[in-house]
Amino acid sequence: MHLPPSSSSPLSPSPALTPLSAALPTIGLQTALFLDFDGTLADLASEPEGVELASGVIPALVRLSEQLGGALAIVSGRRLADLDSFLAPLRLPAAAEHGALRRQADGRVVSLAAPDVQEVARRAAELAAHHDGLRVEIKSAAVALHYRHAPTLEALCLEVMQQAADSTPGVELLSGKFVFEVKPANVSKGIAIRAFMTEPPFAGRQPIFAGDDTTDEDGFSAVQLLGGKGIKVGEGATLAQHRCASPAHLRQWLHAALGGPAEDTAGARGPQRQAAIQESRP
Repeated sequence: MHLPPSSSSPLSPSPALTPLSAALPTIGLQTALFLDFDGTLADLASEPEGVELASGVIPALVRLSEQLGGALAIVSGRRLADLDSFLAPLRLPAAAEHGALRRQADGRVVSLAAPDVQEVARRAAELAAHHDGLRVEIKSAAVALHYRHAPTLEALCLEVMQQAADSTPGVELLSGKFVFEVKPANVSKGIAIRAFMTEPPFAGRQPIFAGDDTTDEDGFSAVQLLGGKGIKVGEGATLAQHRCASPAHLRQWLHAALGGPAEDTAGARGPQRQAAIQESRP
């Protein structure tokens, strides 16, 4: 089972109900900004494909990336193709599948050797076939079993995925919000962020990472050990030094870094996104 970063980190988790502070870290010209996707940039949805970005997010990311000289990256458990679809036509630097694939600022994609997870996929699919409400997500280097619509099956899902992980070399089990995921043991969001921080345009900057889930704790530990700041979105014990209430509050923080409020309603898609990007540019 994946152990939370607090088990090996000198940093201590903050309480689950840490008072929300208006004093989130400042996004400055020397910031390297790393953002999780689900539950951070975007509100969580009942199904992964049902996520919709608020209409102000795309133009805000365009302007922030320009303001930071390109030192803005998405760090997510999602597949890279999924991130690109949601953020189209943007193609930001990104760490996908917890860092198993990483697109650098110059556009090159670094793909780590993936373990053979076919047996994990078979066991997860067999379980889902016998229980309504379970969903299996096959990634390039990982297998995720979602149980949001069948929360009473949590223990069974954990048992099956743990057994699958134990019998598969080179993997570990990661626990997130209503999901168990078997992924390569040598990747994490923290490792991905540290890799970005050795490369231009991220190197030499102060990193900030915002995320909402236990899967983001490695990232909080990494940025804070590098002298940066972690922001936990929502409730839950965390290593992060800062907290905001919700994705909406996180988006307001991003807009504030650009000098003011912006529209934050869901549903900007396709041509609307392209228009928003064009309008955001001088």
